[in-house]
Amino acid sequence: MRDTPMESDQRNARIFGVLFLLTFITSIPALALFQSVLDDPAAYIAGGGKDSQVYLGVLLELLLIIANVATAVVVYPILRRQNEILSLGYVAARLVECMFIASGIIFVLGIVSLRQDDPSASALAVSLAALKDWTFLLGPGFVVGWGNGLILGYLMYSSRLVPRGMAMLGLIGGPLIIIAGIGVLLDVWDAGGTVQALATIPEFLWELSLGIYCTVKGFKRDAPVLSQATS
Repeated sequence: MRDTPMESDQRNARIFGVLFLLTFITSIPALALFQSVLDDPAAYIAGGGKDSQVYLGVLLELLLIIANVATAVVVYPILRRQNEILSLGYVAARLVECMFIASGIIFVLGIVSLRQDDPSASALAVSLAALKDWTFLLGPGFVVGWGNGLILGYLMYSSRLVPRGMAMLGLIGGPLIIIAGIGVLLDVWDAGGTVQALATIPEFLWELSLGIYCTVKGFKRDAPVLSQATS
């Protein structure tokens, strides 16, 4: 027996929630695994670097890319009923974010290759680590504010697929991440410093609460866009 449109939407909502939680499960450990490379790349390539640890981080970020794209693809058929242009914008923002993540993976692997092939190239290793930091600033530290914050937050708020109070976290957190990223870009404050860390809290809470809510409850059944699927 085939699922009803409502059942199909709720199944996609739970898949969306699980995928969102997967982005946390992959991104946070990956960042920790890369830390030894990014903190002191010159020492990493000159010493006995833990390449297997870096490769595990790379694997996690590859899974992160898959989860990021999948979140947008799974929810697009539902969100487009609210606003097709913004829904496409969310998919595009996820793809751009993943482009920066993929670029960062290549830079980290470049440092590992230097350790194996040319341990004396410390200046190049430092440059590659700096490029990795820039990809993090421009991707998770800037584009996410537009995609997951403003665009997804507005779509969830206007469609009423999740509680509006929850969606407001995205509408608040998105601009804060954008402003924080611009501040780092213009050297107003330090990357990863107190200001940027505080600015990420509402967005962090938004994404985490969205993942948990959708995984456990799905979307709100009285949301107008869900009733459209059954009409």
